[in-house]
Amino acid sequence: MNRLLGGPRRRRSLAVAVIALSTAFAVFGGWVYLDARSDSSLAYAASRDAALRAGRTQVAALSTLDAAHPGATLTSWLDASTGPLHDELRRTGTGKPTTSARGEVTEAAVTELDDRSGSAKLIATVRVRLTPKGGAATTDRKRFEAALERTGSGWKLKALNAVPVAAP
Repeated sequence: MNRLLGGPRRRRSLAVAVIALSTAFAVFGGWVYLDARSDSSLAYAASRDAALRAGRTQVAALSTLDAAHPGATLTSWLDASTGPLHDELRRTGTGKPTTSARGEVTEAAVTELDDRSGSAKLIATVRVRLTPKGGAATTDRKRFEAALERTGSGWKLKALNAVPVAAP
């Protein structure tokens, strides 16, 4: 082994070279990490993901109606909305429902995001389980387009529109 590494001077030179390469690699890795961490595309992606999570939750909330507890349903709807949608929901309420509905977002995607203005658009497909009072439950599928607005308490729905399914 001594023969391969040479004398003490050669071993010391080799050790210095290994340490220098290790240090250079560590510095390069740190620079790449810091550059990636401060990248604006990461902030944009985080904002998009937050809008998507909130949008999925709020579309499901507005697709859900508990006929036994319409007041709690209305509170949930108001918590998920802002702007004109919020005002309309407050004005119209839930009425006196006889059918309960439970919405579950099966797919969703953010189609537009303006991080500076705090607005986004989302499309979603929702499976809605309808349970009439004293009747058998049925399942329906819906498609929605939603407009979101970033508020002081996070992303909220400011518009929710059904998207018709095109006939083949």
